[in-house]
Amino acid sequence: MDKELFEFEAYAERNKLAWNKRVGIHLESAFYDQKGFLAGQNTLFGIEKKLLGDIHGKSIIHLQCHFGQDTISLSRMGAKVTGLDISDKAIETARQAAIATGQHTEFICCHVYDLPTEHFGKYDIVFSSYGTITWLPDLNKWAQTVSNALKVRGRFIFSEFHPMVWIYDDQLSKMIYDYFNSKPIYEVEKGSYADRNNEQELESITWNHSLDEVVTALLQSNLKLVDFREYDYSPCNFMPNMQEFEPGKFRFNHISVKIPLVYSLVMEKY
Repeated sequence: MDKELFEFEAYAERNKLAWNKRVGIHLESAFYDQKGFLAGQNTLFGIEKKLLGDIHGKSIIHLQCHFGQDTISLSRMGAKVTGLDISDKAIETARQAAIATGQHTEFICCHVYDLPTEHFGKYDIVFSSYGTITWLPDLNKWAQTVSNALKVRGRFIFSEFHPMVWIYDDQLSKMIYDYFNSKPIYEVEKGSYADRNNEQELESITWNHSLDEVVTALLQSNLKLVDFREYDYSPCNFMPNMQEFEPGKFRFNHISVKIPLVYSLVMEKY
C-alpha cells in the first residue's frame, strides 16, 4: 500500500468513527430536532430551497448526508433522492427515518470519493450543504465525484460555510489557521456544534479550502459556473456567540461589521 493511500484510509477511518459518535449526540439535540423532523418538518434552509427551486420528479444525490434529514426533506418535496455518507450509523439511522416517514429515499454508505459506478451519469442534481468539504483533503477527487454523478446539463447545488470563518478560533477573537489548504487540522473537542454542553470528546481531522480551490476544482471537472453568492449571515447557529437577528438568520453578536458567513454555488455539467 503506498503512503498516500495509507494516509487517506487512516484519516477516513478516524473521521468515520468520530461521525459515528456524533450520530447519537445529534439525534438527542435540539439543533436537529429529530422528533419534529419525523413529524413532518422540512429541514432545508431558505438559501438552498431557493437554489433548488421546483424539484418535483428530479433525480438527486445528496453527498455527505449525515443521518438524512435534508435528504428525506428533498424526497418530501417530490424528488427521487439518494443519500451518501461515510458513517454507517448515520446511514442506518437515515434508512430507519425513511421508513418511519413513509419516503422511498435510498441511502448508500461509502466515502464521497468512492461513488459506485452504477451511480455515474444518473442524477439531475447533486446536492451538498454546510460543513462537508472541510472533511476532505483533496477537492479534485470530490469535484470528480460531483461530475461523475451528474447527467449532462445536470446541476450541482452547493451551500457551505465561508472559508473566511475557519481561519479564526471558535470565538472569532484571533486568526489561528491558514486560509489556504496548507495542512490538515487536528482537533479534539468536547461536545459538538449541535450540543456544546455534551462532555463526550470528539476528534476531527479537517482541511481549510479557499474559494479559489473550490471553484477551480469544479471548473476542471467539466462543470461551468451558473451562479455564485456570498451571504452575510448563517441560516443556523453553528458557532458560539451567535444570535438570531431575523428569523432564520444568525450573525456573531460581538462583531459590528458584516463578514461573509456562507456562500453558494450552482454549477452545470457540459
